[in-house]
Amino acid sequence: MKPYQATILNAVVLVIFGLWAYLNVAAESRSMTILIPVFFGVVLALLAIPFKKENKVVAHVVAGLTLLISIALIMPLMGSIGREDMDAIFRVGVMMTACLFALVVYIKSFISTRRARQNEA
Repeated sequence: MKPYQATILNAVVLVIFGLWAYLNVAAESRSMTILIPVFFGVVLALLAIPFKKENKVVAHVVAGLTLLISIALIMPLMGSIGREDMDAIFRVGVMMTACLFALVVYIKSFISTRRARQNEA
């Protein structure tokens, strides 16, 4: 899978599962923080276009944001586990898995790009 495709996949997962979380919570207890993954998903989707054109700065920004999202999802996962909320554990787990998968794709891409440059020299 190409890095920009992993970005699009990750963005779609963050948006869909983030909206599912927001809509699944009772209206009185909804917090706007539930929409943070949705926001980052939209940002990643917008960055996928310049990422596809192999913009190095965008590639590093996308990788950094994805790492940040992965780390930020740890607390919601721990809270879900504490509440024994299986739906929330599933949602957060899928979002974390998508982020970690994208990070693996980015790292492999960065390594292959560096090797290609070294072989040219």
